[in-house]
Amino acid sequence: MTVKDSVPITALFLDIGGLLLTNGWDRAMRRRAAAAFALDFDEMNERHNLTFDTYERGLLSLDQYLRRVVFHRPRSFTPQEFQTFMFEQSQPLGDHVELFRRIADAHGLKVAAVSNEGRELAAYRIEKFHLTELMDFFIVSSFVRFRKPDEDIFRLALDIAQVRPEQALYLDDRLLFAEVAQTLGIRSLHHQSRDQTLAALEQLGLQP
Repeated sequence: MTVKDSVPITALFLDIGGLLLTNGWDRAMRRRAAAAFALDFDEMNERHNLTFDTYERGLLSLDQYLRRVVFHRPRSFTPQEFQTFMFEQSQPLGDHVELFRRIADAHGLKVAAVSNEGRELAAYRIEKFHLTELMDFFIVSSFVRFRKPDEDIFRLALDIAQVRPEQALYLDDRLLFAEVAQTLGIRSLHHQSRDQTLAALEQLGLQP
């Protein structure tokens, strides 16, 4: 991370899964679903890997994704039952939503989500966890048709926030995504733990 002390940070760009909430639909969640619904995990996971990027880019609905991955054959449960299980996997990560809200309020920051998520999962998580109380806008892959690590998703965030790269701070639990944002001049933090992230924010003058 390069700290540019002469340029104040005016915008926070935040990942959602892995920073504010659990991931939307990760490998561990798929394993739980396979066990709960008596599915062949390896088959489901292979089909998932072949099509999930398309869903996260907003080019498939959740119904279409599930028809490809789970309901390509008759099942003893309904798509709605499976979707409910998917949504219920989402949980908050500690007090991180409130923590970043306090930081943004204390320093008058614009806040944007920059996240890879399918539309239905994103909409559920935004409403369920009241993310509109934190975020000013949402740059979500399924909304904008760019997906991290595409550089254009970060350029779009800068354009919508109307800030220069050095005025923005991006946080993500995926190191690669933080590195890509940094190549564009966006100050970036690789989130690994609450304490580590708070210490790094304090060095930047962004105490809660």
